[in-house]
Order: sequence, then structure tokens, then C-alpha cells
Amino acid sequence: MNYGFVIDNRKCIGCHACTVACKSEHDVAIGVNRTHVKYIEKGVFPDASRSFSVHRCNHCEDAPCTTICPTSALHTRMDGIVDFDNDRCIGCKSCMQACPYDALYIDPDTNTAAKCNYCAHRIDTGYEPACVVICPTEAIISGDLDDAHSKIASFVAMEHVVTRKPEKGTTPNLYYIEGDSDMLIPTQADRRDDYLWSEQAAGVGHHAPAAADATQETDQAKLLVQMALETHAKGGTQPDQRAIDNVLEELKTQKEDTTRRVYDSPSKGVLWGWEVPAYIWTKSVATGLMLVLALLSWFGVGVNVAAEFNAFITALVFMGLTGGLLVKDLDRPDRFLYVLLRPNWSSWLVRGGYIITILGGVISALLADNYFQLGFRQVLINITVPVAVLGAIYTAFLLAQAKGRDLWGSHLAPIHMLVHAIIAGSAAWMVLDTSGIAFISTILKGAVVLNLALIAFEFMTPHATSDTKRAHTLMISGYYSRYFYLGIILGNLVPLLMLYTLDSHLMLLVAAGLAALGIYLTEFVRIRVPQMIPLS
Repeated sequence: MNYGFVIDNRKCIGCHACTVACKSEHDVAIGVNRTHVKYIEKGVFPDASRSFSVHRCNHCEDAPCTTICPTSALHTRMDGIVDFDNDRCIGCKSCMQACPYDALYIDPDTNTAAKCNYCAHRIDTGYEPACVVICPTEAIISGDLDDAHSKIASFVAMEHVVTRKPEKGTTPNLYYIEGDSDMLIPTQADRRDDYLWSEQAAGVGHHAPAAADATQETDQAKLLVQMALETHAKGGTQPDQRAIDNVLEELKTQKEDTTRRVYDSPSKGVLWGWEVPAYIWTKSVATGLMLVLALLSWFGVGVNVAAEFNAFITALVFMGLTGGLLVKDLDRPDRFLYVLLRPNWSSWLVRGGYIITILGGVISALLADNYFQLGFRQVLINITVPVAVLGAIYTAFLLAQAKGRDLWGSHLAPIHMLVHAIIAGSAAWMVLDTSGIAFISTILKGAVVLNLALIAFEFMTPHATSDTKRAHTLMISGYYSRYFYLGIILGNLVPLLMLYTLDSHLMLLVAAGLAALGIYLTEFVRIRVPQMIPLS
């Protein structure tokens, strides 16, 4: 048994009856939807057309949301329905990053994830989903895809059907008849902000207040107007409204003949805010301290006992900050222990949680050995290394599970995060102990050079997908490019120059601090930008 949907776009009239029925059946809060209707317009009056398409959970056979969910709040039933249990949800929003179809949202009443669950309670009692029953044109067909005699199986077999984003490998069970690319590919239709948009708040969870600002960050028209105003300001002249009008008119002319997306669900904005790059940074400091300590030990560089003690304390503090930031980013922080107590072992968020916990235990053992001089230092250091490496890179595997964000799936990400850990750890050691500063400076130089090489290689190699290319373009020429270039110049090139030309201890510390800052700036952009590319 494998339940699915067919949406017949030939019959859909855009009445929103399915949306209303769904909200009524599940008591869906105002401002969010489990199912919605997307409007696409083509042409110019009088040769204009409008088409409609119903969007919702695709109930994928290989659902990435169930893989990444740390508590199995999302799970696939035996009948193929992807259901959820909001009593287990911690509000981490990983499922929303993993879903390529933008099917999930955070319920403002419960602060937990929610989506279409195929009206599982109705299916269990022999009824069809509410949207199917209410549709006045029978544009929504439901049923068992594995039953060759079912109506839905006949449609899939006899009609030309397509799915959304088949390249993601999720095997969606939502099929469209006459689903053209303009409707199904989010970036193919321009989003118009001057027509049918509902005025409900954008964004989800605790980042909702900032969602409107985030949406404006990618608004080309607003950015060009801003640039025009800045140009006049630099020239000491008054803003020329005619110049601004010309920019807007040119944009309008360019878009007149393009496909327009005139109604859709509101943008969810940024799901993972500053807490995520901050936690990556704090984790880099903690794991990097242990990795650099191992290098110092293996190469026979003497380490002051007091400095080593302080390093263990610092690492534990930053591990605590890492955990605190992870909890802060949850919309249900009261359930954070569910990650450890109700684990879904396929999720790298769970694996990461245990890695961090184990690393904290090993560092605590090193701290005890340092204080009581138990004689297990080298053994514990050797044990720490693989755990610290996993602690540094596991987030890369978590991001790779977020299939909705193509940029995060880079094969270079684990190496990049390991290099970041070496940079952050070297910078921290320079502050804690000056006795081996020459050796640590050499490590830092090599790590910064390798970091720059990885960034250059990433941008120079062919882009795997159009969304990856779009994300890279936004990184180097979009709203956040200023932070990216600041991270490259101030956080990499300047420290490298200082490390190679200056011998002053103070200047080396400054270079180390700038290098650590560069990690946060580049990771901030890398985490933020892909979330600005629409999924629906």
C-alpha cells in the first residue's frame, strides 16, 4: 500500500476550497497552511493566461524530513503516508530545511512543525482526505498507487504526469497533470509584490519578526533604488526621483513578457538565524583547541601545564556555549533532551548531540588528569582526536541532509569545517599560551591558506545545480556579499599578511583574532544565503 495524490491542473479553478477544508479539518492556525494554491500568470493583456496548482506535502518514498528529524516526530507509515507527532517535535526546523517542496511550517500555537498528513485519521476510518471530498471539480485524486485497479493508479499510468524536483531523489508521491516547469520550479517565475499577495506575516518560529526584513534583502528593485540613492548621496546631490522611476520602469519592462508568480504561500523567511553560524564557530573553537593540543603533543612542542588546564576549561566553556546556542534555536527548547532520550539515529543532529556529549566527557577527563596528574594525558589526547574531528565536521553531514538547500550539500564542507576548527583552535591557543606561538603561527598560516584555496576551488568548479549557482551568485554579488568579502579580506587575507610579515606578539594575536572572526562571517553568509532561494 502506498498512498499518493494526483493534481489535475486541467480542472483546478483556484477556488482555495482545498485550503479552507484542510484548515477546518485540522484546526490550522491563521497565517499558515498545510495546502495552498499557487497562481501563475503568463503574457500581457489581452493575451494573458492564469493557471493554478495545489502545493502540499509530497509524501515521498524517501522522505528527507523523516531522515533528518532528530526525534522521529516525522515518520513514514506502512501505507506510505508521512505523518507527524507534534508531542515529539522540538521545533529545530531541520525538516523544513530538508524538504525540497516547502511543505512544512511551524505552528504558531504549538511551536512545533506541521504539514499535510493525508488526513490519516480519515484514511484509518475509510474516508478520503478532506481536500479530495471538497474539491468542486475533482481536480484532486487520492488513493493507493500500488493498487493497479485504483483511480489514481489509472491516472498515473494513462496520463502524462510529472513530479516536482525529481532530481532530489525523494521519489514524491504527488503527481501533476499538465504541471509545467513555470509552475513547479520556484525560481522560474518572477515573484510580483504588487498584485494578489496576502498581507499575512512572513516567517516562522522565533525568527518570524525578522522575516520581512530578510525578504527585502533579496528584492532586486529595492536594492537598485537603494543604490541610486546612495550614488546621489555620495555626489552631494539631492535624490533624483526621475532616476529612481527610470530604474523601476526598466525593471517592469524587463519582466512584462516573463512568467509571473502572483499568488503563493508567504515566504517563511530565515529558518536558521545567527545562532547556527555562531554555534558552528563556538564548536570550532572547542574542537580546534583539542586538535591543536594533539599537534603540539605529537610534534614535541612543550605546553605549559597551567595553559593546558586553561585550554580544557576554555574548551568546556565553548562546548557549553555550543549546546546553549543549539537549544536557543529551538522553538520548543523545553524538549531539547528529546534529542538524547528519543533519538532518531539516522539524523546527524542526534549523532552530533552524542558526539558533543562524548567530547565533553573526554575533555573533562583530561581536565581531571591535568589537575590530579594521573598520568593518562597522552592516551586521553589520542582518544580525543577522532572525537574532536567528528565534532568539527558532523554539522557538514547535517547540512547535507537538508536536501532543500543545494549549497549545503558540498563534498568539501567536512574538510572546510575541519580547517575552520584548526584556525579557531590555533587562535585560541595563541591567547592561552605564548610558549609555542611560533609553531602555532605556522599551523595558522597553513590553515588560512588552505581555507582560501577551498573557497576558491568551490567557486571555480562547475555548479552542480541551478540553486547552487544562484546561491554562489548571491554570496558574491547579493545583499550579504559585503559580509562575505569582509570575511575573506579581513578574516583571511589581512591575517595571512600579518602572520608572514610581523613578529610582534600583539600583532600575531590580532591576526589570530581576525582569522577567527573570518570563520563566523563566511559561515554566516553560507548559512543565510541558501535560505533566501524559494522552495515553492
